[in-house]
Amino acid sequence: MSRRGWALFLTMSVIWGVPYLLIKVAVGEVSPVSVVFARCVVGAALLLPWTIARGLLRPALRHWKPLLLFTALEMTAPWLLLSYAEQSLSSSLTGLLVAGVPFVAALAARLAGEDERLTPVRLLGMGIGVVGIAVLLGLDLEGAHLLPIVAVGLVVVGYATAPLVVSRALPDVPGVAAASIALVVTAVVYAPFAVPRLGRVADASSAALLSLLGLGVLCTAVALALFFALIREVGPQRALVITFVNPVVAVVLGVLLLDEPFTLGLALGLPLVLVGCVLATRRGPARPAPSVAAVDSAAR
Repeated sequence: MSRRGWALFLTMSVIWGVPYLLIKVAVGEVSPVSVVFARCVVGAALLLPWTIARGLLRPALRHWKPLLLFTALEMTAPWLLLSYAEQSLSSSLTGLLVAGVPFVAALAARLAGEDERLTPVRLLGMGIGVVGIAVLLGLDLEGAHLLPIVAVGLVVVGYATAPLVVSRALPDVPGVAAASIALVVTAVVYAPFAVPRLGRVADASSAALLSLLGLGVLCTAVALALFFALIREVGPQRALVITFVNPVVAVVLGVLLLDEPFTLGLALGLPLVLVGCVLATRRGPARPAPSVAAVDSAAR
């Protein structure tokens, strides 16, 4: 990948390693529907004015059909399912399950006829990454309920296919414009269910409220703008390799900020994940250099 691609990749790996922790804190006091609604409202409040000021709203709405599909796959369904799942699953286990996204994305790309080649080296990298995460977290599924695991499985499918919609049907739509529209649509969908619960949100602790704010500002508004740029810079499959690094970020934050122990699993798993990411993002020898003609206008 290019230097720009690596910079976006590493930034997204850190930013989207945080939501699992914030969601876990928020759903302890706020309903899943309210978590999604608050996240979308905050994100839309930041991105929509910028989109309107740049005159990008109307051109983006011309692609309303693929935008609705992207919204359903990336936000409307996955964010509620994640919030529901983390009511009973730990944030670390949720992150581990979501790390299966690159494999589903590779299958989806093959079925969609994408030119992206999955070389043996890249497949090896994906395998090493999964092994590293398993070693890192040292988790098993015993005692976990079936429905939350199925919910995360549906999230994996959504996250794996949404970038294909971006690369194939929304190449000319600026990322911030598409994200702002998607956030507004999702907020409208959940408003009838979330608005009657706003009183409970107001009574939540400062930790829960700050988690909602962090989800909306950093993990939604900033992250989505960067994610579109990442997809267009390195392609949808490489962009999704960030899901290998996300659980690592969650564990490292626990060690640095919460004084959690630096375990043997962390010492062995972290290098495996990093090696896996390097191999999984390598460019195949027959693959042409990625085009940067459609780089997100927000990054210019």
